Amino acid sequence: MNTHEQERRVVVGVDGSPASHEALRWAVRHARLIGGTVEAVAAYDLPGAVGWSAPAVDAAFDAEAAGRALTDELRDELSQTSGIPLNEHVVRGNPAQVLIEASKGAELLVVGSRGRGGFSSLLLGSVSQQCAVHASCPVVIVRTGTTDLEAGAA
Repeated sequence: MNTHEQERRVVVGVDGSPASHEALRWAVRHARLIGGTVEAVAAYDLPGAVGWSAPAVDAAFDAEAAGRALTDELRDELSQTSGIPLNEHVVRGNPAQVLIEASKGAELLVVGSRGRGGFSSLLLGSVSQQCAVHASCPVVIVRTGTTDLEAGAA
């Protein structure tokens, strides 16, 4: 049995959106209940990395900015996480694919219902929808302003 099979990992996608903040708090509460570890995952992609849509961007700058943003979000949102192991991961790639990959061997994947992009009128964002369909573990989709009982599990 490897280390990932022994620990109870709760993976949570973070992107700075209000739903992401709710998902992060939900994941921490759940990890506390099960004695697990929270693995906060932020994905970023470079504009123009595929196709010709934008000029080239310094990849190191974007990775550093994404890492700082994740650390700031975790610090701001999780001041009460004492006793909960928390790991941060900033990964370059499509957010849905990054989270689906991170879900392998996890106890649970927690995502917000809507991220920062797309159409705000939709009830479910494309990333959360892809995670619900393709993740390797159960998925909890958290809406902003929900209580623990209102969060939906996929």
